[in-house]
Amino acid sequence: MLRVGFFIGLLALIGIAVSGLAAFRVYEQDVSIDRTAFARAVDTHASLIQERLSQRELLARVAVGVFRPSQESAANALQPLRSSIYAFRTDFVVAGWIARLPPSAFPAAEAGLRSAGFSNPVLRNYDDTPLKPMSNNNPVDVLMDVEPQNVDTKGFPGRIFDTHPVIGPMLAEAMKERKPVASDPLVLLHPGGPLGIALAAPVAKEDGDVIGFITISYRVASLMLPNDDLSVFSVALQDPRVSDSELKVNGDGEVTSVSAKPASETPPLSRKLSFGGRDWTLNYYARKDSATHARDLAIIVAIVGLALTTIMCGLFGYVSYNNVRLSREIQTRIGFERRLTAVIDELNHRVKNILAVIQSIVTRTLRHGVDADVARDLLIGRIHAMSNVVTLLSESQWQGVKLKGLFESRAIPNAERIVVEGPDITVSARAAQSLSLLFFELASHSDEGLSLVGKHPHILARWTVAGEGNDAVFDFRWEEFNTSAATRRPDGEFGIVLLDRVAPEALGGTSKRYFTDVSYVYELTAPMITVVDENEKGRTERLAAPPRKR
Repeated sequence: MLRVGFFIGLLALIGIAVSGLAAFRVYEQDVSIDRTAFARAVDTHASLIQERLSQRELLARVAVGVFRPSQESAANALQPLRSSIYAFRTDFVVAGWIARLPPSAFPAAEAGLRSAGFSNPVLRNYDDTPLKPMSNNNPVDVLMDVEPQNVDTKGFPGRIFDTHPVIGPMLAEAMKERKPVASDPLVLLHPGGPLGIALAAPVAKEDGDVIGFITISYRVASLMLPNDDLSVFSVALQDPRVSDSELKVNGDGEVTSVSAKPASETPPLSRKLSFGGRDWTLNYYARKDSATHARDLAIIVAIVGLALTTIMCGLFGYVSYNNVRLSREIQTRIGFERRLTAVIDELNHRVKNILAVIQSIVTRTLRHGVDADVARDLLIGRIHAMSNVVTLLSESQWQGVKLKGLFESRAIPNAERIVVEGPDITVSARAAQSLSLLFFELASHSDEGLSLVGKHPHILARWTVAGEGNDAVFDFRWEEFNTSAATRRPDGEFGIVLLDRVAPEALGGTSKRYFTDVSYVYELTAPMITVVDENEKGRTERLAAPPRKR
């Protein structure tokens, strides 16, 4: 059973190790697959955004290439570009023509704005405050035309954007670089309007002097942050104005500024995009935690593996237990059959011995010339004595008989006249058979004649055990008082053989019988080792004991 437990434990350890390894591999593969899919989706989205930005920048370049204003202060300079701007179908918010005008051209610019029908044809600051007198003749950047022209945009022309905190630096950079430049995020149309980005493309004469700028503004949400609810990520634009802030689209479609996530959380994937001569950083955040999903999946795999391991160990243990139990039952049955065979052999041996004794009793009792009635009584008595000792042995499972039990009235005649003295020892089955016949023979002759005083003799049966261990000696003395050789009938041939030879030889001892002045004495001396016969007792106990499980 210990080996079965060892194998079950080993199987359990292997199952646990395999389940753990499978869960770990599932975790790694699921995380790797999710990260790969996430990276591909991010790359695809970033590529689409970059393509959109490139299209917007190309539109600005095309507009500059085909733009030929009649004069810098023209208030309808975008008229030839309107078809080209709309042909690209871009989602621009406002397109404008910003001319670089010296103060001397201000009257002509105001006249052009007035003739174009704009609501406020007066040149002013970008915040609609009156323009202060200029002390120099440096040109300024004046918005002269817009597209589309509606209620929100008709009031824009006439504003000067040199001092604008966002547009002013953008125009200065575009004039310096002589290429389209993007601005920082700014509010479009009106206070509280959508957050957007303006792109300024410089327009130069043939001699290289910049005469103005074509500006196109776009909403940040549609330009760089488009995404749907089914996407695996959410996108945010790193705010160039604040290093630890991001621009994200909320549930209402509005772009809001939020703090960047702390470094302790899952870091986003970042992609660099180029637009308007500067780099923009998009941060992509996974909407589901791939590690959590992979961990849950790994836990499920581990639970399934452990369940299968438990089932396999249970089945193996059940089969092994049944096999062990069946093996034990077979071994027990084999042992029982062997013991039964040994018991039968022992029983046959003892039956043969008993039959041999009975045969000897019958032969010697019914010898030629003996009176038939006397022989019959003796034969019945002797066989009865043998039957009684066999009964006593059967009751003790052939493990011996108490010596005093051989003097019971059912065993020998005249038991009421016998006084028994001695230790209550247990004699072996072989010794019990010989002593039973011996006591019957002695008792059956005790009433053959009357004693010297005319009464049946008084009988004393005494035995002692002298010494210890293998040197112990059994001494038995039978004495019939008030009798003599004249009054007591002599022992028969069978009795003499039994008293003088059979019983002593069976016990490995010696005997003698004689008459005193007042009694008849029979003495038997034998070693206790043969009277008790521990070997026979041990063998009988082993045969009688129930089979022991191995």
